[in-house]
Amino acid sequence: MVMSALTFFLGCSMQRPDVSRASFGQLPDGRRVELFTLRNGHGIEVRAMTYGAIITSTQTPDRTGTREDIVLGFDSLAGYLAGSPYFGAIVGRYANRIARGQFVLDGVTYNLARNNGPNSLHGGARGFDKELWSGEPFHNDSAAGVRFRYESPDGEEGYPGMLSVQVTYTLTDTDELILDYEATTTKATPLNLSQHTYWNLHGREGTILDHVLRLAASAFTPVDSTLIPTGQIAPVAGTPFDFRQPTAIGARIGESNEQLRFGRGYDHNWVIDQVRPGALTLAARLEDPVSGRAIEISTTEPGVQFYSGNFLDGSITGKGGRVYGQRTGLCLETQHFPDSPNHANFPSTILRPGQHYRSQTIIAFHVVTR
Repeated sequence: MVMSALTFFLGCSMQRPDVSRASFGQLPDGRRVELFTLRNGHGIEVRAMTYGAIITSTQTPDRTGTREDIVLGFDSLAGYLAGSPYFGAIVGRYANRIARGQFVLDGVTYNLARNNGPNSLHGGARGFDKELWSGEPFHNDSAAGVRFRYESPDGEEGYPGMLSVQVTYTLTDTDELILDYEATTTKATPLNLSQHTYWNLHGREGTILDHVLRLAASAFTPVDSTLIPTGQIAPVAGTPFDFRQPTAIGARIGESNEQLRFGRGYDHNWVIDQVRPGALTLAARLEDPVSGRAIEISTTEPGVQFYSGNFLDGSITGKGGRVYGQRTGLCLETQHFPDSPNHANFPSTILRPGQHYRSQTIIAFHVVTR
């Protein structure tokens, strides 16, 4: 039986959603970082800070009512500054990879930082995950949230146009975390924003290999050895990439398969089965059979990058002294396709002056009681 956390906690005293703000340290240049805590009345709490618009913590109950933090990260700002694999961050200006750090737009060649082998990843050497955003909290009878804003200068990390970005996190009393993305630009520019939370629904212990995943995707975009899409859109049927039925992540991750070898596991973009482009679609469902925690992710984006934490290698010590080894977390990054500026057959990621970029992703929290 599947219940929302709201249904699970009907017997508890109900409280209105609220939000608080506090200091979370300082950057080396003295600028202050703020932390916002969103709460609803059903045992769900989300914390996010102005550095990188990073979600630092998400606490939800299991089937016994025990709350745990189900996202990877650090206990203090210092961990994020020392070197983080994008834990909980907004990634941009272009989420995922751009081949050879280069694209051509309106006849002009633009060169980006190559910070992932021969390619550019998540906006370059200093993407949006490493910038200080402004934050403004809000709440009403049914939701609490925070609006983050960032102004990306023309030419930042090689991208054209001054980009004005707003990302809003809203925690509702129906146990949904709503992510709303908006942007405008002064020049034509590629734009692909995503949220890079690493999930482990167990809480503090274990890998994600026993998590059960369903992806509403009949196709994916195969990659080369540097994880750049070949341009092909391939059916998942008959491959280890078929998650149209709920499947344990560890069930096929070790199979002999060239794509799995290139990614050291799953690190690919799935093509969501949308009714129409831009329609809000249930893209993914993730469940931990042990705790009963589950999330459902709906999005207006055409793709989702499922990354099974293959490059976590035990070199990072996170919250509570936990060592993050391989596959202790996974990402489900709603997005446009990787390297789209270099593939005319992929949905366009070009934002032009006068246009308003809008994207929405909704994460619904559930408890499976069976």
